[in-house]
Amino acid sequence: MKRDVLVTVLQSRPELSRVLSVSFRILLLVCFLGAQAFVRLAAQSPADENRSKDDTKKEEAKKEEAKKEDPKKEDAKRENSVADDSKYDDVRKNTPGRAFKPGDRLRIDVDMALINVTVTDPYNRLVTGLDPDNFRVFEDNIEQEVVTFSSEDVPISIGVIFDFSGSMSNKVGKAREAALQFFKTANPQDEFFLVSFNERAELTSSFTNSVEDLQSRLMLTSPKGRTALLDAIYLGISQMRGAHNAKRALLILSDGGDNHSRYNESDIKRLVKEADTQLYAIGIFDPIGSRNRTPEELNGPSLLTEVTEMTGGRVFNVERLEDLPDIATKIGMELRNQYVLGYRPSNKVHDARWRKLKIKIRAPRGLPPLTVFAKTGYYAPSH
Repeated sequence: MKRDVLVTVLQSRPELSRVLSVSFRILLLVCFLGAQAFVRLAAQSPADENRSKDDTKKEEAKKEEAKKEDPKKEDAKRENSVADDSKYDDVRKNTPGRAFKPGDRLRIDVDMALINVTVTDPYNRLVTGLDPDNFRVFEDNIEQEVVTFSSEDVPISIGVIFDFSGSMSNKVGKAREAALQFFKTANPQDEFFLVSFNERAELTSSFTNSVEDLQSRLMLTSPKGRTALLDAIYLGISQMRGAHNAKRALLILSDGGDNHSRYNESDIKRLVKEADTQLYAIGIFDPIGSRNRTPEELNGPSLLTEVTEMTGGRVFNVERLEDLPDIATKIGMELRNQYVLGYRPSNKVHDARWRKLKIKIRAPRGLPPLTVFAKTGYYAPSH
């Protein structure tokens, strides 16, 4: 009944029939296209999912292989990151400075002058136990303030300059004894080297802590030839540049005559002034009236006196060869009982000029007049 009514309506109204027919066709087309899209999507999803899983597995495998090949790579990256950050720490903190690369030297400019001072009484005996207030320091006649003071026994770097020239033939035995006695005053931290000379100077032993080795080397050389004392001093000062201790000294055992050196007195005096090394000498001189003394030997005492006193050292003249070992011991004790005075020069100019030094003593009440031995000056820094 209903179907007949619908047919009757459609037949009575043909335009309605055409509308329904077009709508039905459109609906069929939409359903068809939707079904195709669904089929494609359903087909692609498993493939994409499988593909993404495979890619993920490959990436993880690559990471694992990279870790196995270089396990330190990650640590290096972290360290580099920290280093990069640390380079800018001074910027963050607003502190001026510059980055130091490997191999750069850090230079610290501290204007401090240090002076080794020996004090003796009228009997040439060492005076110990003085205080900073007992000393006055003058640089170019201007008094300076002593800011550091020490009287401790510190390790020393010592060079022994031994004369094996022909003029020492009748003295070399006692001179060896003096050197051996001097070595006995050494501390375990001391270091020594040995320069022997006749007509040429040579380094017999470089720096060593073995006193026994030095003793054996002293016994191997015989006196002969002419005398190159100034060359030996030059070699000793040059060798001292490799010293490990701040306190440095040269001990010269000679009759003082020089007749075969390439360097002259002015060369050596200039070198000694520049070197921060004390020079001591045991002058084994022949009697003044001796006919065996050459003009060079006659000049020996004054030459040794000049080069030693400008460094704060001194010459011990030997009148009897039997006194040699005792004098060597006395020099060793003197080196270990010195005062070290430190001050900041009031003249701040770095002009590389010679500054004269003078040390005066305020002797404690009850003591006789005292004698001071110290270097006579130093060259100011050049920059």
